[in-house]
Amino acid sequence: MIYAGLFYIATVLLVVGLIYKIFDYSRTPAPLLIPTTPAPTTKPGVVYRMAKEVVVFESLFKSNKWIWVFGWLFHFGLFLVLARHLRYFTQPVWFWVDIVQPFGKYASIMMVIGLAGLLARRFLVDRVRYISTPSDYLILVLLLAIGASGMVMTFVAHTDIISLKEFFMGLMYFDIQPLPQDPPLLVHLALVATLMVIFPISKLLHAPGVFFSPTRNQVDNPREHRHVAAWAARLERNN
Repeated sequence: MIYAGLFYIATVLLVVGLIYKIFDYSRTPAPLLIPTTPAPTTKPGVVYRMAKEVVVFESLFKSNKWIWVFGWLFHFGLFLVLARHLRYFTQPVWFWVDIVQPFGKYASIMMVIGLAGLLARRFLVDRVRYISTPSDYLILVLLLAIGASGMVMTFVAHTDIISLKEFFMGLMYFDIQPLPQDPPLLVHLALVATLMVIFPISKLLHAPGVFFSPTRNQVDNPREHRHVAAWAARLERNN
């Protein structure tokens, strides 16, 4: 019951916090056109640029190859791991989730290597260490602990995944089922719940935030169209 309550609370905080932050981002004024040049001059071009930014981290690749390698390893590994975990929340399991299972199993190694590289950068690069705050280290350590505890269950001390799936499916339908009491699993789930709680108030919000960055999502067409912020347009209409 403790873990059931923990995940209900963590899920509410995660969902409400994310909705609030995304709503807040969407209402942030953008009074000027400030796309990073060279920038696309059409909306399809902006979509293509944003896709490159989200999928291959284009701007990071241009600025620092080492950070790009570790960052991409972490994010792509995390994507496969999360896709693999969908088997605990779907019945029957979606066909593409079945396909990613073997890839997701070893993607945890990519994820941990990427995180270790990003954490080492915080210690070893002087200028990065100077601007790093305790929260920067704690987030990376938390993610590393989640990845490491997951790898322990995958490669060393296996847990009862049938009972684990029944637990999470029960949570979805408010029918609480017993949770396996393996220590690695309990540690892993406690860490995941902690991450869910702090996600909406941490720098991890760069995930949804990138879509609201005016330097990335604006069309570079100031000569063709006059840019008027929403609040300025309302003032013009009233006058």
